[in-house]
Amino acid sequence: MGYQQGLSGLSASSSDLDVIGNNIANANTVGFKGGTAQFADMYANSVATAVNQQVGIGVRVAGVQQQFSQGTINTTNQALDVAINGNGFFQLSNNGSLVYSRNGQFQLDKNGYIVTTSGEQLMGYAADSKGVVNTAQTVPLTVPTANIAPTATTTITAGLNLNAQDSLMYSTPSVTGTSATLTSAGAVITDGSSSDVAKSYTVSFDTSTSPATYTVASGGTTLSTGSYAAGSAIKLGAGETISFSGTPTNGDSFTVNPVQTTFNQNSSSTYNYSASVPVYDSLGGSQQVNMYYAKTASGEWNVYAGSSTGTASLVGVAKFDSSGNLTATYGPDGTTATATPYAFTMSIPNTDGSATPQTMTLNIKGTTQFGSKDGTNSLAQDGYAAGQLTSFAIGTDGTLTGNYSNGQTSALGQVALANFANQNGLVNLGGNEYAASASSGVAQISAPGSTNHGTLQGGAVEESNVDLTSELVNLITAQRNYQANAQTIKTQQAVDQTLINL
Repeated sequence: MGYQQGLSGLSASSSDLDVIGNNIANANTVGFKGGTAQFADMYANSVATAVNQQVGIGVRVAGVQQQFSQGTINTTNQALDVAINGNGFFQLSNNGSLVYSRNGQFQLDKNGYIVTTSGEQLMGYAADSKGVVNTAQTVPLTVPTANIAPTATTTITAGLNLNAQDSLMYSTPSVTGTSATLTSAGAVITDGSSSDVAKSYTVSFDTSTSPATYTVASGGTTLSTGSYAAGSAIKLGAGETISFSGTPTNGDSFTVNPVQTTFNQNSSSTYNYSASVPVYDSLGGSQQVNMYYAKTASGEWNVYAGSSTGTASLVGVAKFDSSGNLTATYGPDGTTATATPYAFTMSIPNTDGSATPQTMTLNIKGTTQFGSKDGTNSLAQDGYAAGQLTSFAIGTDGTLTGNYSNGQTSALGQVALANFANQNGLVNLGGNEYAASASSGVAQISAPGSTNHGTLQGGAVEESNVDLTSELVNLITAQRNYQANAQTIKTQQAVDQTLINL
């Protein structure tokens, strides 16, 4: 035993104490990874020395092993706090030089760049104005504050239920005929939901018997006959009646023709149901589009549409089967099928300098005709006004998503992660930053969640992975080692003093 072994032991124990002390000092440092001192024994090299007679000359620090185990993730609710869950490092640009870190505490600088507290820029994939991310290369990420551009409405989607029991939009039928003795009191609609109100009828009289009789026919088919009584209602089909006064003469005949109600968007008595939705033009200007639905036959509805400040017009006809399902849509002529099934083409004028007229599609696919109240189940349109950025968040895949005042969202970029074949080959630069080296291998850049890269958690940070309890125990052990090595030097000193005293 000599001084060499004791001195090397003191040096190694001192280094161990340094590593443990550094771990304890950084127990609250976000993203910090604790280290462990690793030791190796030392032997003097001698060709003539037998292997079984070698005596060690002490110990040395072989290296400090970084422990890249996962730290606890704590939420902070700060939009630019990001924690890595799994493998990987944030890639940072330090004046053009790339460094890497697990510390996910970021902020915005005056130019809108996402930076660390010391000013390094966070690297990732940029997104264009349409929110499409370009993964070809990493660039410093920014949070753009420019307004999101408006998008003109091209499609309105409406899912409705139109009540099968609604009245048909027919008004008082017309009555024509010539008679010197009979006067019609007029035809009266008694059941507006009956399809009979859309039919034409003839009422003829026969006075060859007493009392005189009448015959009601429609489309050449006799529907009913009966004895005529002045002022009594004569039934026309199921939905109408007509009455006469006076005494008929043989051969008197009257024709009753249906009269469809003239649509008037300002009169709710001319349609059965209406709905409205705001639409946007190419400049982001907004106006209301109103839609009106008028039942004209069993399973058949006229559809009108137009701007709230303009005039609504007939855009087509919707037809339903006996089960209440929408089967087809036709153009305004009622016979030509629409180019797009279940959809009508319409246009509205614009006066704010945007493109006019503005053409759009009204799609009513999914609309039903059941025997329940008229109502809107879904109503949407695909346009929006210009919007200002109100907030942003980072998703698990690193996508930085902006939320705008117009209700839209758009990708502003994507945080990229770097992984290394040998994490312990990284050079520790301090400040929670590492640099790549030949030992670590080149950085493997990819989106979070892909291959062997971890995922991200926005609004959270990864705490230090230092276990204080274990470190305090290690501290006691290292202290004992230091004291024991000091004792070997003291013992060697006593041996030397004995020899001197001989």
